[in-house]
Amino acid sequence: MQQRIVGADTVRMLELGHPWVIADHFTKRWPKGTAGDLVQLVDERGKALATALLDPADRVVARVLSRKPVQLDRRWLLERFRHALILREQYLDLLDTDAYRLVNGEGDGLPGLTVDRYGDYLMVQLYCEGWRPHLKLLTAVLQELLNPNGIYEKARPQNTRELEAVSDSKCYGRLLAGTAAPRRLEVQENGLTFLVSMEEGLNTGLFLDQRENRRALLPRMAGKRFLNLFAYTGAFSVAAAAAGAAQVTSVDVSSGYTDWNRANFEANRLNIKKHRFLVGDCLAKLAELAAAREQFDVVLMDPPSFSTTGKGRFTTRGGTSDLVAASLPLLPEGGLLICSSNHQKTDLADYLKELRRGALQAGCDLRVIEQRGQPADFPFPATFPEGRYLKYVLCVKTE
Repeated sequence: MQQRIVGADTVRMLELGHPWVIADHFTKRWPKGTAGDLVQLVDERGKALATALLDPADRVVARVLSRKPVQLDRRWLLERFRHALILREQYLDLLDTDAYRLVNGEGDGLPGLTVDRYGDYLMVQLYCEGWRPHLKLLTAVLQELLNPNGIYEKARPQNTRELEAVSDSKCYGRLLAGTAAPRRLEVQENGLTFLVSMEEGLNTGLFLDQRENRRALLPRMAGKRFLNLFAYTGAFSVAAAAAGAAQVTSVDVSSGYTDWNRANFEANRLNIKKHRFLVGDCLAKLAELAAAREQFDVVLMDPPSFSTTGKGRFTTRGGTSDLVAASLPLLPEGGLLICSSNHQKTDLADYLKELRRGALQAGCDLRVIEQRGQPADFPFPATFPEGRYLKYVLCVKTE
C-alpha cells in the first residue's frame, strides 16, 4: 500500500476523528494515483495515521476507511455492512416500514457510500468515485448478505446544480444485479404506501430522511388545512391527508412530480377531489393564495438546497427568508410553520437567522417549539459535523 504525506492541518483533523482529506498544497504533491486505490496516510515524520480510499479528482481527495491498516475485500465489507444492520435492528422503529437507509456513508464507516432499502430492492449511491472500481465487489457482498430481488445504482451527475426541475423523467438509475423493479415500485412507510422509481429521476421519489418527521406530523393534522410547498411527489401531503387533514394543498413547479403526487394519493385510496394540486413557482403561488385571502393552519416548506426554474433560481441562503415572509400572511395567529432544509453547508444557527429575517419582513414573531433532524438510519460521527445536515424546525406564528 502506497503512502501519502499529509500536512499539519490535515493531521490535526484526522487526529480529531474527521474522515476527510481536503485537497491542499500537500496533496498536490502526491504521486499520481487512481480513484479506488487504498493509501496509507502518514505525517511528515512517517507516522501512520489511517487507511484511506483515494479519489484524486475530487475536492475530498481521500476518505478514511480505518485508523488501522485494512484491505478493502469481501471480509472487511461484510463486517462493515453487518455492523450497519445491527445498529438499525437495535435503534430503529420500522413498524409498517420497508423503505429506509441501510448504509449512511461516514456514519457507518463507509465514507462516500450509501445503500437504501426499498422493499425487496436496494439502491446504491456513490458520492465518491473511489468506490467505482469496487462496485462489483460491493454488489456481490450485498447479494450474499441480504439476497434482494435486485440492486440498483442511482448515478449522481456532476452538474446537478444546473439541471432544470423538469429532469424528473430522465433515467439515472441502472440495474446492477437481480431482476428489474416495476416502473413504480410500491413501498411502505409508517403504514402508508408510496410509489418510487429505481430508474427515473435524480431521486427515487421518497426522501427517507424525513420518515420520522412525517410520522410526527400525523397527530397534528386532524381537521387542519395544510399547505405543502415544494411538495415533490407528495409524501408529506399523503401523510397529512391520511391523518385526517380537512384539505391538503400541494404546490410544486414540476407537473411530472405533481402527477406522481396524485398517484401516491390514489395508492392510499385518498380522495384527490378533496385536495388541491397546484403546479407553479412556490413564491408566485404564495402571492396568489395571499391575494385570494386564503388561510391555512399548517404550512410546510421543504425546498431543495438549490433549484432552477423558468422564473429564476432558489438558494437556501437568502431564499428561505423570502419564503417565510411570503408564507406567514397565510397563517392565523397560532398557526404552525414548518421549515426544513437539507443544505449541508448551512448550520442550524444560520438557518434560524433566515427564519428570523423572514418573520421580521412579515412583521410577525415566530416561536420555535421543536427542532428535529434525520432519523437513526442516517447516523453521523460526532467528529463529522457535516453529517448532521437535516434541519426541521416547527414554529408558531405570534403577532
